Amino acid sequence: MKLKEVDRTAMQAWSPAQNHPIYLATGTSAQQLDATFSTNASLEIFELDLSDPSLDMKSCATFSSSHRYHKLIWGPYKMDSKGDVSGVLIAGGENGNIILYDPSKIIAGDKEVVIAQNDKHTGPVRALDVNIFQTNLVASGANESEIYIWDLNNFATPMTPGAKTQPPEDISCIAWNRQVQHILASASPSGRATVWDLRKNEPIIKVSDHSNRMHCSGLAWHPDVATQMVLASEDDRLPVIQMWDLRFASSPLRVLENHARGILAIAWSMADPELLLSCGKDAKILCSNPNTGEVLYELPTNTQWCFDIQWCPRNPAVLSAASFDGRISVYSIMGGSTDGLRQKQVDKLSSSFGNLDPFGTGQPLPPLQIPQQTAQHSIVLPLKKPPKWIRRPVGASFSFGGKLVTFENVRMPSHQGAEQQQQQHHVFISQVVTEKEFLSRSDQLQQAVQSQGFINYCQKKIDASQTEFEKNVWSFLKVNFEDDSRGKYLELLGYRKEDLGKKIALALNKVDGANVALKDSDQVAQSDGEESPAAEEQLLGEHIKEEKEESEFLPSSGGTFNISVSGDIDGLITQALLTGNFESAVDLCLHDNRMADAIILAIAGGQELLARTQKKYFAKSQSKITRLITAVVMKNWKEIVESCDLKNWREALAAVLTYAKPDEFSALCDLLGTRLENEGDSLLQTQACLCYICAGNVEKLVACWTKAQDGSHPLSLQDLIEKVVILRKAVQLTQAMDTSTVGVLLAAKMSQYANLLAAQGSIAAALAFLPDNTNQPNIMQLRDRLCRAQGEPVAGHESPKIPYEKQQLPKGRPGPVAGHHQMPRVQTQQYYPHGENPPPPGFIMHGNVNPNAAGQLPTSPGHMHTQVPPYPQPQRK
Repeated sequence: MKLKEVDRTAMQAWSPAQNHPIYLATGTSAQQLDATFSTNASLEIFELDLSDPSLDMKSCATFSSSHRYHKLIWGPYKMDSKGDVSGVLIAGGENGNIILYDPSKIIAGDKEVVIAQNDKHTGPVRALDVNIFQTNLVASGANESEIYIWDLNNFATPMTPGAKTQPPEDISCIAWNRQVQHILASASPSGRATVWDLRKNEPIIKVSDHSNRMHCSGLAWHPDVATQMVLASEDDRLPVIQMWDLRFASSPLRVLENHARGILAIAWSMADPELLLSCGKDAKILCSNPNTGEVLYELPTNTQWCFDIQWCPRNPAVLSAASFDGRISVYSIMGGSTDGLRQKQVDKLSSSFGNLDPFGTGQPLPPLQIPQQTAQHSIVLPLKKPPKWIRRPVGASFSFGGKLVTFENVRMPSHQGAEQQQQQHHVFISQVVTEKEFLSRSDQLQQAVQSQGFINYCQKKIDASQTEFEKNVWSFLKVNFEDDSRGKYLELLGYRKEDLGKKIALALNKVDGANVALKDSDQVAQSDGEESPAAEEQLLGEHIKEEKEESEFLPSSGGTFNISVSGDIDGLITQALLTGNFESAVDLCLHDNRMADAIILAIAGGQELLARTQKKYFAKSQSKITRLITAVVMKNWKEIVESCDLKNWREALAAVLTYAKPDEFSALCDLLGTRLENEGDSLLQTQACLCYICAGNVEKLVACWTKAQDGSHPLSLQDLIEKVVILRKAVQLTQAMDTSTVGVLLAAKMSQYANLLAAQGSIAAALAFLPDNTNQPNIMQLRDRLCRAQGEPVAGHESPKIPYEKQQLPKGRPGPVAGHHQMPRVQTQQYYPHGENPPPPGFIMHGNVNPNAAGQLPTSPGHMHTQVPPYPQPQRK
């Protein structure tokens, strides 16, 4: 995609990578004339401002020169660390002269901008290059096989790399090696390339094509491999780029035949060795991969040839191309949209006419109307593959099941064939375990479920409880698995039948009776627990005495009594009894406040009369325990649960445990728990959990516990799941209820718990705790992922129906591509949290690969590594 353009017929040179902002220097090209046939020459510097959306580049300075140039380069010599405008512009002239310019002085507008110049060469200087290791060394080439090495510290006296090659010929290209600082290469139009060793001052190898049709127009060394270079041919009969390796220089290593006509210039990216630019007489600018010959990008250009192309050293995605139509264009290989650019060109064209009135109509011209085409977005696609500078050298990604996949590209010295890469790709698959206590407690819970050892499990939890509430919860859960669970619940609430019996006995005994009891106890203690005959006789005498006292109160069966039928209350009661009217007799007793007589008569009158009498009695009675007695007699426990003071929730729960029928027991406990949960007191809200445990209501226990506790931490969730699992088993055993159906909230918590287990690598445990009978999509998806992560069908589970559709990825999407083999799966490694003793970081073990994947092993030096085995997985039985 085009970014900028400059209307100049000129050679070009980018500022060094250290320089900011980015500048582009242009010098009037030799042996080229524009439409004006002007012979003037200039050196101009432009600033690249990509924040400006227009195509124009800002001209920073212009220097009128008396020379026209065949070659222009910008070296970093004496570039300061801050990246200020500096370095040196080196120009090759028409008459064998080399001129050094100071770009900072050109931008500042100084007149004296020439640092030095020398005309030692014969003929035009067409080849220049700066040594990247010693930036003060510049190589130049001209006619008659002249090659000079210039030291910018001593520019007057150049050096030669050795004797001139014979026969004498022009030097069209010259380049320093990118890896070895004393190696230099030169090429001539005849198609021969010579490699020089400056330490020996002689050529060490010559490369030439046997077809004798190579006309070298470009030469470039491989940025990373010291022995590889490319040569470009300008001959239309052989428009190729040859890649040579000096280790076997008898023939080209690879030939790129992407151009239809001769190639005029090439440029190899220093940022990515797989990007080679070339421009030719077919008016194409191609970006190719020299290792494969594939064209990765073709720049959208016009029909004019480009004679010079260069990469921007600072911004590796930017390049510039100088064409014969007198224009230098700046492009980006990352693509983009040209819609905004086209509209700016239309606006610029329209504004160039102004408000002229060429026809004298008195009306200004309307804005230029461009025919509107159909809505079609002009999108320029980027490279077919990501360039190296945006590829990650290292990376990490977490995957399902707590797996951590990391990769790194390790630079290794290359000592073998040319096909070998210099980087080894290491991929590590690790098992990350961050919650060891969480996993340990989960294993204990699963073992308790499998062994049915619920009582021992609850007892361990009671012993390990740190709060009284936690202890009570586990005590209530434990009772579910014991005999007489209701009686045990009452004991936990503080009501033991034995203790209550002793308290009642003490309250009924008189003072002397208490003394007698005390005396009797002393005697029993003295006789070592055996009752003496005297004691038995005394106890028997007491019983006889009590029976005599009771018989004294009964009417004598032998005496006579008077049946009064007077008009007073007693007489009316007598008449009602004589006629069998128990209801009227009871009403008269109640009217006279003779409650005991009314109850006794109501018993004789039948159950219906007794019930009405009880209601009237409770309506008149005002004692503290009347409502409790009412509930006991009338069996109306819902009234007690709904109306009792919540401070007496224990007493209400105890009454329900004692008197409630099995079919109403759970509902009453739920009702009491709901009242406690809705109360503003946080302490009472937590006590509601005990009511829900008694009721066996798992869903409400989850909701209440979630409100009372912080469920974000894994251990908090573990606390809840432990109680839920134990309660579900208790309900299944004691109430014979189907616990397979789960509510929405419980399903969400179990799904969250299974996700946590899976994240720690416990796939089997996650499947064991995941609810079975549910149609919730998220749980079905999780089950599907767990089954796939386990690699085999789970016993007792059907293949899950996936609630989402599979979509095939289109070709060209990121993924395994041609030439990039997938790595085989290997054994995983494990990361430990801080405070543990993991293996040393450098300890690497090679994992065993799948033998069936032997044909997929990569040819590149990619390796998979593994460390210690993963965290042991709990097995489902």
